[in-house]
Amino acid sequence: MKAILKYKTLYLMMLPILAYFAIFSFYPLVRGLIISFQNYRLIGDRPFVGFDNYMTVLKDPVFWDVLQNTIVIGTGIFVINFILPLILALSLNEVASVWFKKVTQMIVYLPHLFSWVVVGGMWILMLSPDTGIVNQIIQLFGGDPISFLASDKYARSVMIFTSGWKEMGYTCILYLAAIVNINPSLYEAASIDGASRWHKVRFVTIPQLSSTMKMVVMLNVLGILRMFDQILVMRNGAIADKVDVVMMYTYQKGILEFNIGPATAAGFLIIFATLVISFVTRALIRYDEG
Repeated sequence: MKAILKYKTLYLMMLPILAYFAIFSFYPLVRGLIISFQNYRLIGDRPFVGFDNYMTVLKDPVFWDVLQNTIVIGTGIFVINFILPLILALSLNEVASVWFKKVTQMIVYLPHLFSWVVVGGMWILMLSPDTGIVNQIIQLFGGDPISFLASDKYARSVMIFTSGWKEMGYTCILYLAAIVNINPSLYEAASIDGASRWHKVRFVTIPQLSSTMKMVVMLNVLGILRMFDQILVMRNGAIADKVDVVMMYTYQKGILEFNIGPATAAGFLIIFATLVISFVTRALIRYDEG
């Protein structure tokens, strides 16, 4: 009680924040959980139906198809968003020119600031089979135009690549910030022992980035099942069966078909799956051990 009275000003300052999360996060979450057990109607009775909505989702073959798409695309994005930023950060760390390093960081970070409406529209134009710059380069070398966003063969790869391109700069900044904090004496000791530049990277830099790598892994794992904006912007009827993900399924069921009960149930299945994956990943990488 004395501690509460002592820090009462701080507790009062926290009240608006707690109120914000209670109104805009916790209440919608609890309300959504209730709806997932109801035969929800906009007007009229909303009887409880138990786990019927969940069984409807689990018996729907479309759900399993989009779940497969989600796992494939999400895993690809996870891998590329872990490896490419690390390679870029290690490469930039070896660059001696300060101005080149800063300009490169700014350029690769810019896509992260744009919404998927901007980035997706830009890539749709760039990958156009008629006027897209990518196909113009292919034709310049004697190849035939490729319909990247109308072919099942390339659809998933395009989604993975464009996501990695957009987020690479943000993750790269995290790695570079960690590299700056590495104790220079470690490199000096390695030089005295005759270590080459590659050995310094392998045995000094990368081990010192372990904590940052774990954080990047957790951030990417949390986003594997929550893809939506990119797919909504870049999908079309020709490739929908290859790129539609679970969040698109909930959008179509809930917003387009107004089948709120199954849509909410699907959403909570994703929340539960994300929690399980997160806890398993946390245990495997020993996140709490630093």
